[in-house]
Amino acid sequence: MDSRSEIARVAAEAAARQSYGKLVAWLAARTRDVAAAEDALADAFAAALERWPRTGVPERPEAWLLAVARRRRVDAVRRRLTSEAGREHLKLIAEEMEAGMTDEDLPDERLRLMFACAHPAIEPGIRSPLILQTVLGFDAATIASAFLVSPATMGQRLVRAKTRIRETGIPFRVPERTELGERLDTVLEAIYAAFAEGWSDPAGTETRRRNLASEGIWLGRLVASLMPEEPEALGLLSLMLFAEARRAARRDPAGDYVPLAEQDHTLWDGALVDEAESLLRRAATMGVIGRYQLEAAVQSAHAARRLTGCTDWVAVRELYDALLSVAGSPVVAINRAVAIAEDEGAVTGLAALYVLGDDKRLDEYQPYWAARAGLLARLGQVPQACQAYDRAIGLERDPAVRRFLQGKRAALKN
Repeated sequence: MDSRSEIARVAAEAAARQSYGKLVAWLAARTRDVAAAEDALADAFAAALERWPRTGVPERPEAWLLAVARRRRVDAVRRRLTSEAGREHLKLIAEEMEAGMTDEDLPDERLRLMFACAHPAIEPGIRSPLILQTVLGFDAATIASAFLVSPATMGQRLVRAKTRIRETGIPFRVPERTELGERLDTVLEAIYAAFAEGWSDPAGTETRRRNLASEGIWLGRLVASLMPEEPEALGLLSLMLFAEARRAARRDPAGDYVPLAEQDHTLWDGALVDEAESLLRRAATMGVIGRYQLEAAVQSAHAARRLTGCTDWVAVRELYDALLSVAGSPVVAINRAVAIAEDEGAVTGLAALYVLGDDKRLDEYQPYWAARAGLLARLGQVPQACQAYDRAIGLERDPAVRRFLQGKRAALKN
């Protein structure tokens, strides 16, 4: 690949990371045809990779991609539609092309698109995956692995959901407060899933995940700014900022994993921690306590170590007790068991962990086996601990965490 092609490829990747959801949302907002918007944008990116090496990267790649995508969409409509309704559709899109968007700032329709994807007419289980694909450009295989279904099944569900948006005319708008409820929960869940994908690649080495944590925080800020009276929106943003504040401390200079309890708190971003604390305090004044506020409160308890020098495990355990009553997931239960072990001892913590043993989802869940291994090791049950470490090591995808677990297992055997 020559230098001009490489420059074009890098520019196209940067535009995709920064503007994919923004462009899809704008293209789909008038017609509600998300699939057609995605297809037109895919054609635009293909055209960029073909033309930019010859013509150079345009000064405003986002505007160039939008113009090409809009032309592609008009061509597709012209080929496909011949009825009177089709001509009206074509007229509408032609009017969009004449709007002169190239020299204007592109309005951001992503929040409206997210709420369209979270509409009650969409099957509940596909709402968050649909947001991840349309707003952040995740492919079906990536989403399928996160939601534990096959790529083919996920692909079919996503296609059906987009068809549903188009055929039922689901509006692209932020709902009234009386309509929020489950739809806001879905939007927040999708934002957190995006952040978590980026967070799981701390070094930013995977193109697919690069900048997703930043994108998740950006979306969290957007929702919190538009809905400043929604405590869970503030809670989610607080939670993400607490986590992001620790990014620099998650790996040592050699790139090795550093668990939270061993991190150098002087490396944490104090400004982000302070902002997270402020958001959490604001949310707490609103009288409704939910999952994200409680998770953020757990992180706040850990962050207090920068002031006190130690972790208040009693507070952490009490927060997990409350969280378990609000969101009774195995993940919460595992973290609660670890907190119990720190507060009351490894025997009690392991007992709390064993209660979860019948949940088949834990068979493939690395944190469960890592926690189990650590508690067994503290109790001197070396063979059982080694078996649990082997299971955790086999399930871990992050090389740095895998090395950390291998080191724990080696030290135990020695």
